[in-house]
Amino acid sequence: MTALHDPAETTATPAADSEVAPKPVIEISDVWKLHKLGDEVVKALVAAELQVMPGEFVCLMGPSGSGKSTLLNIVGGLDRPTKGTVKIAGRDTAELSESQFAALRHDTIGFIFQSYNLIPFLSAVENVELPLMFEPYDRRSLRKRATELLELVGLGHRVHHQPTKMSGGEQQRTAIARSLISSPALVLADEPTANLDHRTGETVVRMLRELCSTMGVTVVASTHDPTVADEASRVVRMKDGQIVN
Repeated sequence: MTALHDPAETTATPAADSEVAPKPVIEISDVWKLHKLGDEVVKALVAAELQVMPGEFVCLMGPSGSGKSTLLNIVGGLDRPTKGTVKIAGRDTAELSESQFAALRHDTIGFIFQSYNLIPFLSAVENVELPLMFEPYDRRSLRKRATELLELVGLGHRVHHQPTKMSGGEQQRTAIARSLISSPALVLADEPTANLDHRTGETVVRMLRELCSTMGVTVVASTHDPTVADEASRVVRMKDGQIVN
């Protein structure tokens, strides 16, 4: 497989004489998420603390109900914490309005879902374009960018195929390409190999790792799959809403 790279990559600017230490892409401090079910309070997250640096591939591991998806949803702005501080790319999300958070999410975060979330009547390239479809981009440039991303994930021959004509692995690779269309600093993947056979899952995980090593994208994935953990640069284990390592 050809190593992933940014198709829009430009010549790097020479490093400054005094290098500035990189700042975390994700900073989570004392984050709680509570749900009230009748008279009972369910603690989905308990005092979570986590920092993720640029270019890391972090795997969240734990049994069902351990808080993995809740943590991903809070980082991605799909949910809000009951209390605590969440900073994405240095911005405190508690200080952002819903529209401001939506803009941050659009510009900074890509999502990969367990069920792919592709639109069945759109082609692969149209699905990849979708996050920017209604933005004021030149249509030809957007199509070129989407096509290049599909080529990066080995689907140059599937550009015009609809998801129903593609295997599960091909659909998930299309979802990976879609997650990169806005050149995000962070990609969140929720159980990215759950619906794939072992061999296809390994291919998808290697692609996620290469996003980090060759494009500098930060990836945080929730999973039960030890294959994902084997490829990650760091494993964060969760149990009963708590980070235990």
